[in-house]
Amino acid sequence: MKNEEKYHKNANSQIKKAGLLILSFNFLILNNFNILPVTAATEEPVLSVVYGQENANQWRGISDRLQATGVKYCVVSLNDVKSGADWGDRRVLFLPNIETLTPTQAIALEDWMSKGGRLIASGPVGSLSSPGVRQLLRSLLGGYWGFSLSDTEQIKPTKTNIPEWANQAGLFGKVRGGVVIPNDMGTESPAVWNSKDNPAAVVTTEHSTFLGWRWGIDTASTAELDNAWLKTTVNYYLRAPAPSNRNQKIVGGSQSCSTTVAAAPSVQRSSYPPSSPSSPPPQTAIAPIPRPLPIVKPPSSQEAIDQLEQTVRLDVAPNSNEPIDNNQAIALQQELENLIGRVESANLAVLADAANVGEAISEDKHSSRYLDNYASQSVKKQLPQLASTKLGGLVMTREQALAQARVITKNLPLLIAQKNYALARQQWLVAKTNLWQQFPINRRLAQPEIRAVWLDRGTIVRAGSKAGLSEIFDRLAQAGINTVFFETVNAGYTIYPSQVAKEQNPLIRGWDPLAEAVKLAHERDMELHAWVWTFAAGNQRHNQILNLNPDYPGPVLAAHPDWANYDNLGKMIPVGQTKPFFDPANPEVRQYLLKLFEEIVTRYNVDGLQLDYIRYPFQDPSAGRTYGYGKAARAQFQQLTGVDPINISPSQADLWQKWTTFRTDQIDSFVAQVSQQLRQKQPNLILSVAVFPLPEQERIQKIQQNWETWARRGDVDLIVPMTYALDTSRFQRLAQPWITSKQLGATLLVPGIRLLSLPTIGAFDQLQLVRDLPVSGYALFAADNFNNDLQKLFTSTQGRVQSTKSEPIPHRQPFQTAAIRYTALQREWKFVFQNDQLQRPAQTISDFNNQAEVLRSALNQLAASPSASKLLVAKASLTRFQSQFRVLMSQELKSNSYQVKVWENRLLTIERLLRYGERRVQLHPL
Repeated sequence: MKNEEKYHKNANSQIKKAGLLILSFNFLILNNFNILPVTAATEEPVLSVVYGQENANQWRGISDRLQATGVKYCVVSLNDVKSGADWGDRRVLFLPNIETLTPTQAIALEDWMSKGGRLIASGPVGSLSSPGVRQLLRSLLGGYWGFSLSDTEQIKPTKTNIPEWANQAGLFGKVRGGVVIPNDMGTESPAVWNSKDNPAAVVTTEHSTFLGWRWGIDTASTAELDNAWLKTTVNYYLRAPAPSNRNQKIVGGSQSCSTTVAAAPSVQRSSYPPSSPSSPPPQTAIAPIPRPLPIVKPPSSQEAIDQLEQTVRLDVAPNSNEPIDNNQAIALQQELENLIGRVESANLAVLADAANVGEAISEDKHSSRYLDNYASQSVKKQLPQLASTKLGGLVMTREQALAQARVITKNLPLLIAQKNYALARQQWLVAKTNLWQQFPINRRLAQPEIRAVWLDRGTIVRAGSKAGLSEIFDRLAQAGINTVFFETVNAGYTIYPSQVAKEQNPLIRGWDPLAEAVKLAHERDMELHAWVWTFAAGNQRHNQILNLNPDYPGPVLAAHPDWANYDNLGKMIPVGQTKPFFDPANPEVRQYLLKLFEEIVTRYNVDGLQLDYIRYPFQDPSAGRTYGYGKAARAQFQQLTGVDPINISPSQADLWQKWTTFRTDQIDSFVAQVSQQLRQKQPNLILSVAVFPLPEQERIQKIQQNWETWARRGDVDLIVPMTYALDTSRFQRLAQPWITSKQLGATLLVPGIRLLSLPTIGAFDQLQLVRDLPVSGYALFAADNFNNDLQKLFTSTQGRVQSTKSEPIPHRQPFQTAAIRYTALQREWKFVFQNDQLQRPAQTISDFNNQAEVLRSALNQLAASPSASKLLVAKASLTRFQSQFRVLMSQELKSNSYQVKVWENRLLTIERLLRYGERRVQLHPL
């Protein structure tokens, strides 16, 4: 998700930032990169280099280039850092390609730098760390890693006020790296990328230098360019007079810094994987290297999702006076406009429904917007949010809150132009807070939709019995949830007693949660879909709960070690992750999983099956971290190409593409196999997949997950992207590309919303966005975070309606869903026209209503008695109506473009439901 509008900085700020840094670089270039003359006292190392689990497989290349620079250095083990002193007493510290720091290590780094230490870092430093660590590193480094560039690019000197040193060829050339986002205060960007808007490739401050590529890797940059930057930067920091002369060490720093030649761990150059993943390569003496690191707790896939969210951040700190650039200003304005639209859209649905059941709607000729004007007192009594909001001592009606938000939206550019950034942020937050309080959260407004929740293993275990599980299902049913993704296979264990799997989860004693869950769900008119881990075979964190060895690969791989997959270092669990994986190319693995899934869908009356971890683990080929070298995969690929994939690297473009395609095909073919085999056993089974919302090509390179193909082929019914975000703007930026995609065929898309740390009203805001976009529902992660406040919110806005007829679920009754949702649309149009301030001609309204009625009739007939001919009539009616809709709504488009777009989206949802229903009919004749 390369959200460029967030990253690109105003080049004019570069002109104003002159100073000691450029002058020092200029002086160094004139000295032709020569290291400073050293005295006897400086023969000892002047540079400390950090070795960690994440750069272990790159260490050979890093150490070769370090030695080529001529800089005297020693090595600090990241695993040993617990305090500021542990970073060493050398003046300069180098962090090459370290993506995960703990809070303790980050705080220790801040302490070490406060005593005069100078930092050089390369690659996406800290990008897999917790949000607090990332924020601290952003301050220490003067910026942060924004996103990787898809291709090799030229780095060049900044165009503004070009210093003499920038003309030296040694610092510039072709590099494969990423955009570094500089802080606006106290930073310089001496090198930029030769791409759109010339984003920063290097960010420097008086205390730090941040190189926007992975240093020491052949596929990223040349040795000459790497060495030029390191030598230049080290010289600058050694020459700098502050805080003391160049030979002084950091007071209180540890002197324990390895300078001796030691045996290397199992690492090679990132371009050359080990010859066998099952046995480590021969050790080679290289200097210097610390002792091998023990396994540390790596980040989970949840944190990989957190990292994805960082690419679309729109943070608004209330007291920050940091400059707001043009792109950020536009984003802030747009988000307020969208929030105003969502508030109006939600209230319109409520008002139209109230009018439909016969409540009096009064007109107020003194107001200009129908949502602000036509709510009767009887409606207002049911909607306290419409009546008043108290903020800063003022009581606001909904109309006043909306008016205030529009004024703030309009004035934002002026405040930003006046550089009154703090006030702009404060007013933005006031408007957002006030608007959030205008949502109608105490009356049902939801239409038929997929309302799913993941019921996780931890919650099932804590339930402990049928009685405990019954309470959970009661709460979910009351809240209007109609689909439960029930965690059935996790970390190699089944939640039920299986005749196929090796072991039931040891935390389950004496009962069958899956059998009970199916009964509980069906008694409450809910669907139960078995949620299964596919190629992830174990979990280090689950091992901790069970008091097992962290390296235990799970019961299946323990019994069948030849089923395991490996990375290019011969490890089942990749560096920075927590789960070993099966080899998808292994026919025995595939047969085992198919047999297990068949057991679930035939032995239990489940409504669906959801495949999770239907991918390879995360990789980064440009950093030398690759995966997929299972015994079966290597043999099959070698038979196809004559080459063992362990011996190829990303620099071999044709072969590497074949290897990537081979692995992707293993996942694609397995999804097709699951779909075909299980539907033969259970024709009405709903098959869904939980997937990552990365751009397609990036996703294929990193995890070999090509879910667009599964959707187009019709292998799956539901695509559930994990679009997890802490605010609605981020959620929209993650979800919208897939919601508007035309690559999914007839498959329905159901965005995922993570409840963890999400404010209650923020969750509703994300739900309202889903309802305003062309999708048929959402999935909540997870039941573990479904607290009492959320329970009340969902119960009031989408809870069960007491009636003799169940509400349809889109993936089960698409035609009935389409008809009901269209009737709700007609109610909104009728409400708008009845309270029309724009005085449309009567004939225009009559034409609109006539055409709308033709479509309503066609949809109702299809829903009542589906047939191919009725489907054809409904599709043709919808197409005609869609083509004329904007013309018919031309007046409304001028006054409320957001709402017209919402209506268009809902018509598109109906179109997608018809397309999905057509595929279901073809598969299962009515």
